[in-house]
Amino acid sequence: MKHFLTFLLCGLLSFPALATTVRFETSMGNFSIALNEAKAPITCKNFLRYVHDDSYDGSIFHRVIKGFVIQGGGFTKTGKRLPSYAPIQNESDNGLSNLTGTIAMARTTDPDSATRQFYINVHDNPFLDGSTNKPGYAVFGHVIKGMKVVQAIANVQTGYDNTLGMPNVPSTPVIITHVSVVNNK
Repeated sequence: MKHFLTFLLCGLLSFPALATTVRFETSMGNFSIALNEAKAPITCKNFLRYVHDDSYDGSIFHRVIKGFVIQGGGFTKTGKRLPSYAPIQNESDNGLSNLTGTIAMARTTDPDSATRQFYINVHDNPFLDGSTNKPGYAVFGHVIKGMKVVQAIANVQTGYDNTLGMPNVPSTPVIITHVSVVNNK
């Protein structure tokens, strides 16, 4: 009985409902993520800014690579680049790893260049983590519901998109119709 109570208490302490939960509604179904504001406070605050101003609504997953990541939040289905707030400080040294189901910020080669684009790992990608020798990509949460939807998005047909000028773009746009906070600590 003592072990069961310890197990139950540990489970309750790590239960995702204690974290801010964000729901993604997409043209392919819905999924939810739990944010890790304790380990990635700057990144979570930045991400929530875009959620609260509804600027992810109508954006697309513009980069889908099966067995790697799905990336979105930066473009409309017509290829229009969405406006961004100022770049944020990279928090890739927070101890969180780019494992399957985690969400992280996309950035350029400048470590402190992340703005609005994010990606969800559909495979373990620890090579994207930071180290003492190189900055990585900041993980700030994980999928807690709807991973089958994320995997379905990862398996759509893709190709080169002339409007966006990039490869790995879904042939049929995967639209993020709405992103909202459904549970706030």
